[in-house]
Amino acid sequence: MFKKSFTMVALIFLLCIGFTASSEGAAYPSRPLEIVAPANPGGGWDTMARTINRVLEIEKLYPQPMSVLNKPGGGGAVGMAYISMKKGDDYELVVYSPPLIINTINKTFSQSYTTLTPLAKLITDYQVFIVKADSPYKTFNDLMAAVKKNPGAVKFAGGSSPGSMDHLAFCKVAKVAGINAKDLSYVAFSGGGEALTTLLGGNVAFVSSGTGEVLQHIQAGTIRALAITSGERRGGPLKDVPTLKELGINTTYEVWRGVFGTPGMSKDAQAYWAKTLKAMVGTKTWKESLEKLQWGDAYEDANGFAKFLKEEEKSYQELMTDLGFAK
Repeated sequence: MFKKSFTMVALIFLLCIGFTASSEGAAYPSRPLEIVAPANPGGGWDTMARTINRVLEIEKLYPQPMSVLNKPGGGGAVGMAYISMKKGDDYELVVYSPPLIINTINKTFSQSYTTLTPLAKLITDYQVFIVKADSPYKTFNDLMAAVKKNPGAVKFAGGSSPGSMDHLAFCKVAKVAGINAKDLSYVAFSGGGEALTTLLGGNVAFVSSGTGEVLQHIQAGTIRALAITSGERRGGPLKDVPTLKELGINTTYEVWRGVFGTPGMSKDAQAYWAKTLKAMVGTKTWKESLEKLQWGDAYEDANGFAKFLKEEEKSYQELMTDLGFAK
């Protein structure tokens, strides 16, 4: 009896060791995936995370369960702290956009964006500068003439804090146009909806906004877009909106979005996502999503994305230092 019991215990022990070894040595991926959106549901980061999740699922590109986890707070700082705690975890991804660079430079993040593992740049959006439908500023050149004459008198608003995207986008334009961006009068709101309400109420001259936030209002005719920060004209409802370059201001401003792995992500996982994300952006489901959301295809692989991020950091560092936002 003792022999049988001992044999059974030994067999169970060996099976457990074998199971553990096979789990640890299992080919990637062998566990569920979590995609972190460092913001509340409904925003750009959340929409990107859920779109990736949806396309991977529909196209059967990830063989394990997937979910989106919202980690809002601090302009992405809470999400950054969370993903940093997951160092070396190959089953955590996170989506980010320019605030990743901005909040590294202004020290909102306690960690640098360079600790993350860039996997792919996926899409880009742009900023538009909008006025009320009955605004006296009929063209962007009309608006810029007024700003040049008296920068502080032509108030503009955005749905983010001073030193964030909505503010910096126009500051970059002003700087290229020869205007001292420190003299501009910016009114900050906690969301694009509040900024738009203020514009329609006649309390600011114009609003700086991402295209996605105001597209339906442009289509409804309640506002007019005077210029867009893309390198070339966009299609659809934005086809008649001139680029800054067309108007003689030689600059662009990208609201890119990309996906990252945790600090110290394994080479096997990086290789898997290099192949999988490239396949994802070629699918019909992904392309239909871009069309529906009016996102521009801006796919770059990990190496191209890493290079792009360094260029973005340099550009933002110069602009934010001039404005006193770099720390």
